[in-house]
Amino acid sequence: MKKISFLITVSFLIFGCNNKHLAPIDFVNPFIGTGGHGHTYPGASYPFGMVQLSADTRLEGWDGCGGYHFSDSIIYGFSHTHLSGTGISDYGDVLLMPTIGKIQLTNGVEESKTNNQPINQLGYASRFSHKNETAKPGHYQVLLEDNNINVELTTSLRVGMHKYSFNPDDEANVILDLQHRDMLIKHEIKIIDSVTIQGHRYSNEWAREQRIHFIIKFSIPFNDFIFNKEKNMLGLKFGKVSEDLLAKVSLSAVDDLGAKENLEEIKGWNFYDTKKITQNTWSQELRKIE
Repeated sequence: MKKISFLITVSFLIFGCNNKHLAPIDFVNPFIGTGGHGHTYPGASYPFGMVQLSADTRLEGWDGCGGYHFSDSIIYGFSHTHLSGTGISDYGDVLLMPTIGKIQLTNGVEESKTNNQPINQLGYASRFSHKNETAKPGHYQVLLEDNNINVELTTSLRVGMHKYSFNPDDEANVILDLQHRDMLIKHEIKIIDSVTIQGHRYSNEWAREQRIHFIIKFSIPFNDFIFNKEKNMLGLKFGKVSEDLLAKVSLSAVDDLGAKENLEEIKGWNFYDTKKITQNTWSQELRKIE
């Protein structure tokens, strides 16, 4: 009995010493449930937040309900609403995808079926590897291998924040795809100025007439654009950028004014300050179960 008590005491002391500098979020693995039939997503969110900003690797099917599946190797982009653990595929609203070179206003799926070629060679999709992917509460990171673009995501309560790191010699683009996933029934894309896009997306799936209004603000002005009204896609050209390109995307379920007001949740362009605030909030919530 004394031996058992001794072992328990030693184990407790070792565990405590090894983990005394860890925050509650260090024990969370957002990839749990992203395989099999878990239907979860690994992206960034804020506790009880409106935005669930995550990579989309699957467009349809029961195991694509969360928008992501661990067995996949292609990323189509990063959308701002996801369901976790459900058996329905609503959401996937307002997809953004950074690319380089010639703009392609298609994800490449239909073209791949027709030409029997890889999706990533025919559209804006890109391959990725779990070796170059990380996730913690409030933060997600992945390398888009085909274009060598590192992507980081974080959020506030109603705003998603993107950080794209391009090779300075590459011509940088960002694709906005409103056709992505749920059936689109009404939409608008309006260019306000060289750093601001405004619009809305109404869609049907299990939920009918789901409404999302959005404002997108970029840290660097775009110098040209291509708009395909038929496909409901917009391609923005930024040219060669020598610094990280950041984007803030605010959502409202009410109207454009609500999206504009919600954008004020994130002041300035410090990505890591926003990430820190969100992760500190997660740690506070998780400390309730210590």
